[in-house]
Amino acid sequence: MNESLLTTLRKLRLSGLAGSLDIRLQEAAGHNLTHAEFLELIFQDELAIRGERLIARRVKAAGFRELKTLDHFDFAFNPSIKKKQVFDLAAGQFIRQGRDLLIIGPPGVGKSFLAQAIGYQAIKMGLVVYYRSIFDLVRDFLADEAFAGADKLLARYLKPDLLIVDDMGIKQLAKRSGEYLFEIVMRRYETRSTMMTSNRPLQDWGKLIGDVPSASAILDRFLHHAEVISITGKSYRMKDRQARQTGEAEGTPADAEPTGRSKSKTKAAEKEDATVNA
Repeated sequence: MNESLLTTLRKLRLSGLAGSLDIRLQEAAGHNLTHAEFLELIFQDELAIRGERLIARRVKAAGFRELKTLDHFDFAFNPSIKKKQVFDLAAGQFIRQGRDLLIIGPPGVGKSFLAQAIGYQAIKMGLVVYYRSIFDLVRDFLADEAFAGADKLLARYLKPDLLIVDDMGIKQLAKRSGEYLFEIVMRRYETRSTMMTSNRPLQDWGKLIGDVPSASAILDRFLHHAEVISITGKSYRMKDRQARQTGEAEGTPADAEPTGRSKSKTKAAEKEDATVNA
């Protein structure tokens, strides 16, 4: 590909096409592609690159704590999590219908993992997702009150097709937290989907928020069209910790490789044994 053509493609913002054009030209010559077939291939390349970049931008804008995917989730560890139910939700129908989702269960059972994985699938389907822990949400609005930019901040929470509010129930929230959360839930009610995770039963939300009436109003709207995933069982994090402790008790950490020093000691010991047995 000559420099003039490359410059033209860049001006037209066809960088995806530019990256694959040399290969496609060779393919066209080797397989006697028609002009129409050749054009279809290079435009597909451009669309594929643009799609990948769009997903990358939306993942970054979503603000996930970690990028999680369902194919890395260990469904076998906890039978209380129904794989079919999770994959049905990941298909995104509840988002398109404006319904909500609550994932509730003790710490460490995979609530945040599932929430972020479902959110990532939604992004791949072309939807806009925003992820915040409940503490980040409250800090956003507390800071916003000091700088008087409420409308802009509220729009950030109202615009996404799916809003994920994580970690509800880890500790009691700051004063007025109920007002902020109620405003978001009320404005998104029956128009946009909201997903929340919590490790505390719903009857404790009034104490956590410090405002029983607000908690009741939030739950009344949020649960009206919500699907609830209730998880029981052991913590994944405790499973990993126990595996490490078991490995250490046996003399080798579960996630460690022998060091060069330990390897040399082993070889020396083997040589000594061979000498003794000779």
